[in-house]
Amino acid sequence: MSLDPELIEILACPDCKGEVEYREAESVIVCKKCGLRYPVRDGIPVMLVEEAERPREESVERREQE
Repeated sequence: MSLDPELIEILACPDCKGEVEYREAESVIVCKKCGLRYPVRDGIPVMLVEEAERPREESVERREQE
């Protein structure tokens, strides 16, 4: 299910306040800074740190090197 691009534009990671991107195929919103993955359930982003999936360590290290 697609999310409104304007909504994605105003969302930020509640943990680090970083910019996020929507991955429709995976139904997640991913923080570009810390890598937390927030689920999208029934078209609604669940932007709660407690509900987020933590990234694998090598993914975080790769992002920091870029």
